[in-house]
Amino acid sequence: MAIKNRWLALIGLTLSVLVIGFDTTILNVALPTMAADTGATTGQLQWIIDSYAVVYAAAMLPAGLLGDRFGRRKILVTGLAVFLGGSVVGMLVSSPGPLIAARTIMGLGAALIMPLTLSVIPTLFKGEEQTKAIAIITVGVSIGLPLGPLLSGWLLEHFWWGSVFAINIPLVGLSIIACSLLIPETRDPSSPNIDFISATLGILGLGTLVYGVIEAPSKGWGAPVIVASMAAGVVMLAGLVLRERRQARPMVDLDLLRNYSFRWNTVFLILGTFVFMGLMFVLPQYLQVIQGHDAFGTGVRLMPLMAGMIIVAKAVPPLTARFGSRPLVVGGLAVMSVSMLIGSTTDTGSGYGFTVVWMTLTGLGVGFVMVPSLDSALATLPKGKEGTGSGLNTTLRQVGGAIGIALLGSLLNAGFKDRIDTEGVPAEAADKAKESVVAAEAIAARLKMPQLMDSAQSAFVHGMGLVFVVCGIAGLLAAVLAAVKLPNDRKAKMAGAAPEQSESESAPGSVEGARQ
Repeated sequence: MAIKNRWLALIGLTLSVLVIGFDTTILNVALPTMAADTGATTGQLQWIIDSYAVVYAAAMLPAGLLGDRFGRRKILVTGLAVFLGGSVVGMLVSSPGPLIAARTIMGLGAALIMPLTLSVIPTLFKGEEQTKAIAIITVGVSIGLPLGPLLSGWLLEHFWWGSVFAINIPLVGLSIIACSLLIPETRDPSSPNIDFISATLGILGLGTLVYGVIEAPSKGWGAPVIVASMAAGVVMLAGLVLRERRQARPMVDLDLLRNYSFRWNTVFLILGTFVFMGLMFVLPQYLQVIQGHDAFGTGVRLMPLMAGMIIVAKAVPPLTARFGSRPLVVGGLAVMSVSMLIGSTTDTGSGYGFTVVWMTLTGLGVGFVMVPSLDSALATLPKGKEGTGSGLNTTLRQVGGAIGIALLGSLLNAGFKDRIDTEGVPAEAADKAKESVVAAEAIAARLKMPQLMDSAQSAFVHGMGLVFVVCGIAGLLAAVLAAVKLPNDRKAKMAGAAPEQSESESAPGSVEGARQ
């Protein structure tokens, strides 16, 4: 293929992952507008975000095998088409249920796009060009995350909330054309059969577990349906693990988790994603509903959180070379935790000046956890396992994000319902007011009850404080764990060794212990 055509194909691939990147965060700024326009409850808002994340995480596991067996270009274009279809549905619907369905379809498309994008790169580029192409794809995903809130805010200022889905249509359409015309078809005839039982266990197990966490605040943690769904989720995920361990060529290579460094760096990556995605669910609502900023203003005011992560991405390589990744991850966890505990003291009268301080520190802390952890985790993978390990790592991070939104969103919801005072409010209106702070403010305005609005805002900030306290305490415990468990890869590099380690070998602090 001509060089020009190969690079044109890369533009199409980059557009694909760019859309996935900003679709991870683009809806967060739109949540208050969606709640007001569609009547979505807090639980439904969680599902609008989590339906995408759950399917994206679970369906990514068999995606690579589908490409190997049926053709990588074919499955990639299929994923783009599915994502496009979900975007069209999301653009047209006007109620929470169909919106959740649209996001589920988009999650399925994203699960096919991401791993297949990476798998076709070697068919287009070799040597140094391949390294450059992968870097461009990585930058595309990274740019998408901070671009999401800004783009969402601008669209909501000028168009209706469905425009956050409409923006996908031309970008994905160009990607489909570029991939169809410029990417050669490849497949692996020796690839194993798709294990649909494992794929089903993964999707249903994660979905039912997240359902239980999200619905528990409204139905009660002891409700039979909640207990049953969470138990079923755990059983199905355990069944997935047991089944995969018996496969000669498993869909999920769990043996990679025997790699000491890969396992523990992945744990801290999951925690970083857990906090980041939970924060991205809570913060836009706080900035819009409590502080009164418009959608675009909210997107702009979220930039310190993103900027902290971008700054860290630039600073990590030289710092890792000098100090190793362990002190960076430990320090990042500590900074993240302290900033979360500072944020937990926020009240309804706190201004943006206070918010920007702890938000920037949080971005720095999360960045110092995630960037070196990802580099260290992937650097320790055995040769030939880079793709499998990257897929497993990405899946576990997506699971962390989905659980973060579910668990922290449920904590916010429970704190809000526990604290809001609906005395004097008609019973039906009181029940509606307890569904979300947006609904409570709308009812307060309609009934001319400023005391209800004040109580709703205070209750929301109380729930947000609980979320931040949990994140802060979890982060401090994780910092201690990281100091003990992460290998000293600086010593390994100085000794000319790879920072890999087996549990059966010596302690993480020694050069020998950094080998596997």
